[in-house]
Order: sequence, then C-alpha cells, then structure tokens
Amino acid sequence: VVAGATRGRAGAALLVVAATLLGGAGMQRALDGAVHSPLSVAARRYTPGTAVGTLVDDPSGPRFAVRALLRTATFDGRDAGGRTLLAVASGDAASRLRVLEAGDRITVIGTLGPLDGYDARARWHHAVARLRVDDLVDFTGPTDPVLRAANALRRAVLRGAVGLPSTERALLEGFLLGDTRSIPESVVDDFRASGLGHLLAVSGANVAFVLALAAPVLRRLGLTARLAGGITVLVVFGAMTRWEPSVLRAVAMAGLVMLATYLGRPASAARVLVVAATLLLLADPFLVHSVGFLLSGAACAGIVTLSSRIAARLPGPQPLREAVGVTLGAQLGVTPVLLPVFGTVPLVALLANLLAAPVVGPLTVWGLLAGVVGGVLGPDVARVLQLPTLALLGWVRTVASLAARLPIAIDTRAAWGIAALAVAAAAVGRLRSRGGVRGGREGPGAALPGAA
Repeated sequence: VVAGATRGRAGAALLVVAATLLGGAGMQRALDGAVHSPLSVAARRYTPGTAVGTLVDDPSGPRFAVRALLRTATFDGRDAGGRTLLAVASGDAASRLRVLEAGDRITVIGTLGPLDGYDARARWHHAVARLRVDDLVDFTGPTDPVLRAANALRRAVLRGAVGLPSTERALLEGFLLGDTRSIPESVVDDFRASGLGHLLAVSGANVAFVLALAAPVLRRLGLTARLAGGITVLVVFGAMTRWEPSVLRAVAMAGLVMLATYLGRPASAARVLVVAATLLLLADPFLVHSVGFLLSGAACAGIVTLSSRIAARLPGPQPLREAVGVTLGAQLGVTPVLLPVFGTVPLVALLANLLAAPVVGPLTVWGLLAGVVGGVLGPDVARVLQLPTLALLGWVRTVASLAARLPIAIDTRAAWGIAALAVAAAAVGRLRSRGGVRGGREGPGAALPGAA
C-alpha cells in the first residue's frame, strides 16, 4: 500500500497514519509486557531465588548502594524470557557489583519484588520488577564481540585519564563517554544551572568528532566497505557510551546519512531527524519518557529549523552569527522540554555556550586520542598528553561555575508571557506585510479594518 502512494501529500499522510498506528500498537505491547511477564507472579510474592543474566548498563550509585539493569535469562532455574530487572545491592554485594561493566554475565542471589516508589521509574527502561541482591555468586566477561571491543576501548580511554585530578577525570568521562557517575553533585549542578549540562551527555557532536577521527581510514575504502566501516564505528562508539538516548538519536541520524549517501539520495537534516526519531520510537516506544531523548531531539530540531534563520538576521561576522544561531536555535528548541521538567530555563545559557563551545571540539578529539594513546603507552605518557585536556577542562568548568552564579532564568509563567508577546508580534508583522502589499502607498494601516 505504501509503495503505491510514494508521492505527494497522500503518500506522506499514509506514512504518518501508518507510523502512528504502529507506534500505538508498539506502546501497548510494551505496556502489556511490563505487567504480564514470567516474573510478575514471583515479584508480587517477594520470591527469593538465584538470577542469571547480563548487565544492560554499568552499575551506578554510591559505593554501598548500587543499582543496575539486568537482562535476566533464568530466575531460580526457570526461564525469565530475557526480561529486565532493576538490581539493587547494598553492603558487600554493592561494592562487588560496582566494579562490573555492561555486558558482564552475572549470577546473583536475591529477592524479587514489585517496582514501587522511586524504583517505579525503571519501568520506562523496560524493568518488570526489582531484585534486591544479597550476594554476587559469579560473573564472566561479555560474549558479544562488539561489547568486548567497546569495553576494551573504554578502559583504554579511562586509563589514559588516570593522571588527571579526580574531578577533571570525571568530567572527561562525561564529555567523552557520557559517564557522570563520578562527577561531584555540585559540579553537575553548576553545569545544569549554566545551561551546559548537555556537554555531559554524549550526542551528535561527539559522534561527528569520532567519525572525523575515523575518516582518514574510511576514505581509503570502497563505497560498500566505507558504509560497513562507518556503521561499525557508530555501533562500537554507541556501545562505549552505553546507548544513552541522545546517542541513539545521533547514531541513527549518522547511519541514515551514510545510507542516503551510499544510495546516492542525500536527504535534508530535517527529514533525517524525523525518520530517525520515528524509527527509534517504533523500536522502543518508552523512549518518549526519556528526558535525554526529548532534549536531544528538540535541540536538533531547533538547530535544523531555526539556526540559519537566526544567523541571517544578526549583524557581525559570519562565524559569530552562525555560533549564536546554533546556540539560540538549540536553546529555543529545548525550552518546551526544560520548562515542564525542570521549571526554569537559564537565560545565561546563550553566553555560557558561546564561551564554552569553541573548546568542546578540541577537548573531545584530543581527549579521546590522548586517552587511547596514553592508556596504551602508560600513565607517564598519559600525564603529558593530557595537559592540553586539563587546560580545556579548566576553562569549561570555570565558565560553568561563573555562569551558574548569575541568577538569570525564566520560569513557566514568564515563558508563557514571552511566548504570547512573540505570537502577537508575529501576527502584527504578518498583518503589516499584507497591508503593505495590498494597500500600495496607503501604508500598512489600510489593511486593518477600522484603522481609520
């Protein structure tokens, strides 16, 4: 049916309806799977047992209170259908679980229970129950070759940063890998208050920098091999960053651009964004509950639709106009998400991003290269290689700290007022332009009824 209506508005409308129906069906299936699973009855009865499964993400939390998502193969010897559990450990079990990585296969003893309170949010990560872990019995490394390669590269990058001060090392992990577990809460608060929190979440810029690093090798390959190599780089990098929602969006868009180029059918950024977001939401409807996914998509939409228009209307040199256009476009894009979730939007974000943005590219590229090389050659070499990284991190941290101290933000009520004024101004401008066309020399007032 879709093939018969590939052109015109009818085809587009049909695709929208089909995507909506598929999305609704997928959401209902996901919701039903969260309620009815092989572990549902055992969870309601608080059943103790032994769980065998694979860690979906890196265990996180304080040293003696660790949480992780566990894709469970069996529970107490019975098939668990690969359902995800929220594993919660404390005491010695937590300290042992914390050193493991995503992809590790583990055997733990614990008690199943329903998701309630704070833990209920884990259902949007497809968790069907909570497993309170009493003991870690056994573990082995990943069997997936992609995860093995990703974890090896990840460890090399982290080894290469071992000579940095603890806070700067944690920040570098956030910049390169999106891992914010070790960043002090006060520093995270500064980045959020200054509008720089997105720098600690891996997204499109990081993917672009990684592909730029791989470009000298990929260019030497044929078209098919280049596509396969580019997709491999994307998959390994996505696994290194644990497939955070913002990474999913960026990797999906990059993959679609590669495919379109390979097929000789380049597409606009707006179309790529829409297709990528649609495919991801069809694959995982629960992404609609991910703030990271919403912010990433909204920022990208703001850049695609607004940045060039803003830059065209600004005075000054082109590089500055483009930088302001991208920053302001992204900020306007994420505002509808930030206000309902966080209650305020920092107006200082524009200035903070303009000051921090020029060093983000060099910081990402050099930090990644120095991390890998330093991780291979040893800590002494790594300390020297990371000196530029330390300076760049210091600059970004200083910008975040100073900007966070400026109490310049708008809340929901102020945002609605500004939006109303903007709509009114746009309407007046529209009417004035129409009046100028229709009324000739009579002026814009001639187009307004009762203007005389």
